[in-house]
Amino acid sequence: MSGSAVEKLKYLPASFFGMIMGLTGFSIAVLKVDAFFSVGQLFGLAMIGLSSLLFLVLLSAYLTKVIKYTDAFWEEMKHPVKMNFVPAISISLILLSIAYHSVGLDAVAQWFWTIGAILHITLTLWVLYNWIHHDFFQIEHSNPAWFIPIVGNILVPISGVHYAPEDVSWFFFAIGIVFWPVLFAILLNRIVFHTAIAERLIPTLFIFIAPPAVGFISYVTLNGGEVDSFAKILYFFGLFTTLLMAVSVGKFVKLNFALSWWAYTFPLAAMSIASFLMGAATSQLFYAYIGVFILSLLTIMITLFLVKTVKAVAAGKVCTADH
Repeated sequence: MSGSAVEKLKYLPASFFGMIMGLTGFSIAVLKVDAFFSVGQLFGLAMIGLSSLLFLVLLSAYLTKVIKYTDAFWEEMKHPVKMNFVPAISISLILLSIAYHSVGLDAVAQWFWTIGAILHITLTLWVLYNWIHHDFFQIEHSNPAWFIPIVGNILVPISGVHYAPEDVSWFFFAIGIVFWPVLFAILLNRIVFHTAIAERLIPTLFIFIAPPAVGFISYVTLNGGEVDSFAKILYFFGLFTTLLMAVSVGKFVKLNFALSWWAYTFPLAAMSIASFLMGAATSQLFYAYIGVFILSLLTIMITLFLVKTVKAVAAGKVCTADH
């Protein structure tokens, strides 16, 4: 790596790991298709490999930033907006754990889960501490990325039930599911009654889909695969939120490309996976078709975003002082 390339790592944003979240979620969704239609297994495995490779590359680059540009790292960790994207690293680890468990590589999955869960609860406490003991947060700093560090805990049980006592998974689930409506209310108030979210952060509105969709998957996993009334509430609210984003598509297509576009991907992957799980649990193929439809759209989006991201990196528009 050249000297200039290393210098650019000073500006490497943790939000870049949103790409890993999207690609890994997509990989898991592709594997879920195979359970219904006997397609996607090899492609899903290939996508897990790609996600893993990109994660290792990004992690190496980010660790270089932490070591070589420690001040820049701590500036990000204390920034009222950027700090909420740092836990995308731990969520990427947890998602990779889910992916590797789904293909039977439990030894690898357990390591990913253990490191990811410990790192994520650490970052959750860091963010909450800063939220509570602060003198710099303004309402304008809040945006849907606030779900990532706190509500992101509901991801942990999906593979955690296989690698730790059940109460550990309930511990993480409780954090995420209780904070979800609290943060939802705060963010809805911010969006409705205060200044508009910065254009670069508008794609994070899709993150509203993730808590109910992931909450459904996590809860059903903890509930032994049974879809009860509470599970249905989570699933159908996730479906409604997806529809809300769909009717707002005109607002999203006008935006200029930024790394934040990857915020579209993981929530849609989660809703696709939730639909496949709903179909399997209820034996109703209708839900699986919803999953296929969302996954088809997601395939097009990810292809487009990968091309645009590569072009942005090649043009030197990534890892700059304004990102």
